[in-house]
Amino acid sequence: MKRADGGYRPAYNIELAADSGHQVIVGVAATNVGSDMAQAPPMVAQVQARLDQLPEQWLMDGGFAGHAAIEAEAVEAAGPQVRAPVPQPKDKERDRYTPRPGDSAVIQAWRTRMGTAEAQGIYRVRAATIECVNAHARSRLGLQQFRVRGLRTVRCVALWIALTHDLLLWIKHRYKGFWALPQAQAA
Repeated sequence: MKRADGGYRPAYNIELAADSGHQVIVGVAATNVGSDMAQAPPMVAQVQARLDQLPEQWLMDGGFAGHAAIEAEAVEAAGPQVRAPVPQPKDKERDRYTPRPGDSAVIQAWRTRMGTAEAQGIYRVRAATIECVNAHARSRLGLQQFRVRGLRTVRCVALWIALTHDLLLWIKHRYKGFWALPQAQAA
């Protein structure tokens, strides 16, 4: 992967998709591409194949939100509305939520939608979901540095981490209160 210093070194980019209601990981991808820009359509297709359905809204990181990704058949056309930040324009005078002349109908709808307080409020859930999932994977499950090489083996490690994360969530919710001491009964 090309690094910030201009050199190339072995590196991997792990992409996770999680359910915002329970923080369950529902999609895992590994690439050796530094940019997230083209990763949304394959992730949406993976979640569709895995769950046989898609959410009504897809809260997407700004790095994923290229126009091509939003317009792709696998995203908006597949059903979910994209909720992703609209980049700040270079011209500070221009409102970023106002559709531009060259925008397609899908991009115009996205810009307008993200300009509403409702959409921005919904988008705030993304950080509380996927950032917590990423932090848990890094701090508790060791997703810091890979000790393996090759996309297939890196993806395998990422899948094991996702499985462990989801299993721990299941145990937490399944046995909630199971280990708690019984309350003392008043006589």
